[in-house]
Amino acid sequence: MAAGTATTASARRASGWITLLVLFGIASTVEAFTVSHVFRFMPLYLATVHVPPAEVPAWTGYLNAAFFLFGLPLVPFWGVWSERYGRIPIIARSAFVEMVVFAVLWLAQNRWHAALGLLLVGFQLGNTGVMLTALRAVTPQGRVGFAISLFGVTPSLGFALGPVTGGWLVGQSILNLHALFAIDAAMSLVSGVILLAFAREGTRPPAPSGSATRLAIGAVRQALTGRVTLIVFGVFGLAYFAQQIANPFLPLLVLRIVGSGSGAAGQIGIVFGASALLGALLSPLAGAAGDRYGFRPLLAGACVLAAASLAELAVAPNLVWLTVGAVALGAATATAISMVFAVLATAVPEERRATTLNLVLLPIYFSSVAGAIVGALLVRNGLNTVLWAGAAISLIAALLTTRLPSPDRRA
Repeated sequence: MAAGTATTASARRASGWITLLVLFGIASTVEAFTVSHVFRFMPLYLATVHVPPAEVPAWTGYLNAAFFLFGLPLVPFWGVWSERYGRIPIIARSAFVEMVVFAVLWLAQNRWHAALGLLLVGFQLGNTGVMLTALRAVTPQGRVGFAISLFGVTPSLGFALGPVTGGWLVGQSILNLHALFAIDAAMSLVSGVILLAFAREGTRPPAPSGSATRLAIGAVRQALTGRVTLIVFGVFGLAYFAQQIANPFLPLLVLRIVGSGSGAAGQIGIVFGASALLGALLSPLAGAAGDRYGFRPLLAGACVLAAASLAELAVAPNLVWLTVGAVALGAATATAISMVFAVLATAVPEERRATTLNLVLLPIYFSSVAGAIVGALLVRNGLNTVLWAGAAISLIAALLTTRLPSPDRRA
């Protein structure tokens, strides 16, 4: 009787799916908003920590790799720990780690301080999959696709607002980049506190027994033994590898056209804020189109569009054409991510779904490390080298989508 009363009380305290969607959406938007300042303003920031101009492109690539490298082995553990200790604390942990990272970037005096701060990001990874799992667990069956597509908007929204807002603040000399990271640290702290104060998950299944290491290895093995999961992860990994080869260096394309004067941060914010904003607007539309025309064709089309966008960026003669290419690349990225989430949420068997969603960003982490390192090596031969390489690999990813089951077979 006491156990039943406790279960009922827990159910009453649990947040509804709309509440969790709003809270997770806020956390995801804040995370993308703040992290976008690292990605988009890194070349300008490196000048403030005394990196010689000739070394900025290579260091941009290496520090983007550091962003993911240290925490990659921990990614499978966060899903295990979330089932053992609770999903909300594991999700909030990311926000608090981000606060520390941005505080280090705020106070950094040289490139090594900055590198230390970005290595700490490793303790932040693994929250998106846990949020998807928690949201999937409380969302009614008929609302799953709608909820996931709305949640999928939030990273693009943050990546749209972050560069525009940060670029304007720095471009108008209201803040410098170090002060901007101080504001990011404060926002991350508030985000974590809001999650702990207001998010309540429902009753979780009993925590699995055994060591965390054994469970983490088992989770990876389970997620990577399904044919659909392997192919989707392969496409996702290749597509993101192609983009990450080029992505860290895209702000340098703006600097190549406008120079590194006082207005450079504002121009970077406009170009890449516009591209991410389109991605935010497109994500729900892409989900609806996938329901009608199939996830596989849209995923293949997104990879082809990414290849064409990267090629266009290589030859863009001015900011207008650079913005066109960046917007197309943002649309391709948003569509690809929406299709990957949709395939995994619908085609993966129920017994593997939670484990797979917990690891949904694993291909991004591997590809981000490998892509940034390869890009740092290729960029020594010029910016266009990384763009053409990314375009070629995107086409290979499009070809790999032909190995996905067709809609009728999936059904």
